[in-house]
Amino acid sequence: MQRKLLATTLVAMVVLSAGACLAQAMTADEIVCKSNHAALYQGSTCKGKVTLEITDAQGRIRKRELNTLRKNMDEQDGAQNYMTYFKSPADVRKMVFLVHKTVEQGEDDDRWLYMPSMDLVKRIAAGDKRTSFAGSDFLYEDISGRNITADVHELGEETDGYHVIRNTPKDPASVEFSHYVAYIDKNTYIPMRVEYFKNGSTPYRIMQVLQVENIVSAAPKNGKTYPTVTESQVKNLETGSSTVMDFTDVFYDIPLKNGIFGERYLRRPPREVMR
Repeated sequence: MQRKLLATTLVAMVVLSAGACLAQAMTADEIVCKSNHAALYQGSTCKGKVTLEITDAQGRIRKRELNTLRKNMDEQDGAQNYMTYFKSPADVRKMVFLVHKTVEQGEDDDRWLYMPSMDLVKRIAAGDKRTSFAGSDFLYEDISGRNITADVHELGEETDGYHVIRNTPKDPASVEFSHYVAYIDKNTYIPMRVEYFKNGSTPYRIMQVLQVENIVSAAPKNGKTYPTVTESQVKNLETGSSTVMDFTDVFYDIPLKNGIFGERYLRRPPREVMR
């Protein structure tokens, strides 16, 4: 009787263990969704200061300083509004970048750039989103994020700390890369390293996180803490240039009105983004 009870208990333990493993298993699409949220959608709003340090192949350094605002327009990791206000150097001061982001398939984000030297508002075409952001090695698409429905996601190896995801564009003609590989932290789901390839085994462009800090929500009684990338780097292995981005004075869940993300505010940026 005792042997039968023991055998039954062991079988039950195996079944429960297998069930737990199945419950914890995630598909590549599910991992990418969680990573997309961690990288782009934490908090209902976000405000911060960005410093770009751009180093060319000859070791010459240029800097850009800007303020940024972001507001989620729904709770489903969908539409977002971004506004970026450039503070220095003088040749880009008061330049404003505005994005109305959509995740609808077949639709592109609305993007505008205000150039104060010409008093000109320029609509950024969909094809320009993979061009340099403010002369740095970051691209416009890096700032507001790539639509996760634009790629096929495949789960590669699993390491102790990372989910490794291979991402292949559904429309190869629309981008300059053949695929990219993301190393996603299993605890925070932040993509800690992303390698871009052009039909080969050697990456030509690498994005990596250098520092993550836990930022407490600014909303009273919210109690949430958001793991936040406060220092990151992009290396362009083809040109030899690189850019380090520092993200400081970060505030989550602050009140922001929808109206300040309107096109009319490009020439008269709201004080929330100027301060």
